Amino acid sequence: MITSPAWKDKKYAVLGLARSGRATVEALLASGADVLVWDDRAEAREPFVGRCAVADALDADLSGYAGVVVSPGVPLNTHPIKPHADRLGVPVIGDIELFAQARGGLPPHKVVGITGTNGKSTTTALVHHILQTAGVPTTMGGNIGLPILEQEPLPEGGVYVLELSSYQIDLTYSLDCDVAVLLNITPDHLDRYDGDFAKYAASKSRLLAMQTRGHNSIARFTDARALGQFAEGTIASILEDVLENRGVEPDEQAHWPSLQGPHNLENAAAAIEVCDILGLSGRQIRAGLESYSGLPHRMERVAEISGVAYINDSKGTNTAASAPALAAFDKIHWIVGGLAKEPGLGKCEAEMGQVKAAYTIGKAGPDFAALIEPIVPVERCETLDRAVAKAAENAVPGDTVLLSPACASFDQYRDFEARGEHFRTLVEGLK
Repeated sequence: MITSPAWKDKKYAVLGLARSGRATVEALLASGADVLVWDDRAEAREPFVGRCAVADALDADLSGYAGVVVSPGVPLNTHPIKPHADRLGVPVIGDIELFAQARGGLPPHKVVGITGTNGKSTTTALVHHILQTAGVPTTMGGNIGLPILEQEPLPEGGVYVLELSSYQIDLTYSLDCDVAVLLNITPDHLDRYDGDFAKYAASKSRLLAMQTRGHNSIARFTDARALGQFAEGTIASILEDVLENRGVEPDEQAHWPSLQGPHNLENAAAAIEVCDILGLSGRQIRAGLESYSGLPHRMERVAEISGVAYINDSKGTNTAASAPALAAFDKIHWIVGGLAKEPGLGKCEAEMGQVKAAYTIGKAGPDFAALIEPIVPVERCETLDRAVAKAAENAVPGDTVLLSPACASFDQYRDFEARGEHFRTLVEGLK
């Protein structure tokens, strides 16, 4: 695990004992910190009884504490822990902030931080894969993979690649990324920002604002102009210019089988620029792009049955995320619906020419059906099993059955992973 002398003999409260919370407690205890822990679940608290103080931080006197460490899932705009800590001048932080504080005691390394509304996970995994393929010591964490504090420190020359949500950035104050990437910003999670898109955008852009002179940032031109959050003296790259500047032809994308579609070309451009900044050669970067196998639930090719491709894009949880998936395929039987994050078809409307038929599911199914029926045929299926069965019945060789719901999953599933796994299971049952 990652430990730090910076935490020794300091007091911390840790609120929430899921995996990242547990990893945080273990790292703090191993570093000699005085830790107070709490989780509403008794079974989550039990492993720490006798090892540290166990009590609700909301009832505790936090005077003199160095920080209250909370899960990114804790809504700072409504949870009482924030005003409670603020009254006593105690910062509310996350495990990424602790990692930032620990960096001075780690072997010399670099940190790549990647944020944006869509494409974070793919770009993070892709950068990590290209580095790994090139023989660079690397690990990935943050909003992907194992909790960062649970991982072993990298040797000298290593690169930590972090996927960072706005929630994690909100809990981080001193992460100075050697390379920071802001992929895109579209409305999402606005309930956490009091419905204010400007607050959400400002949260994302703080990743760039935390950098120091000489470090590199990468962003779209339009986002860069609108936000103006680059730290003074940083070196900015414009995402739209990367391929031309790095001598990569757009048609090379045909050789990157798991990076199809216009959105993945942009993800690849971000990864190319990151790896170029880190000193990799064009040959090394191309080798990684060509061998990258993709992530589950992100335009994942599950099977081809009787000439019909079945694509699991359950991670398409808003219209901006699903639109690129629609653009990437032809003759689509689109499975859409769930718990809507915004009204309307959004950016998906421009891609409806790719769709042969739609199959609506979930709470938002009727609303999507009403919008889509004037454009293409719609089957109102309500559940995923019915949608897969109807799409399989209607599809002919050369068609694509695409699960890209443009919605959150929580009306019918635990998370988007559970929805994608169910889709995979249903498709396997068609063979």
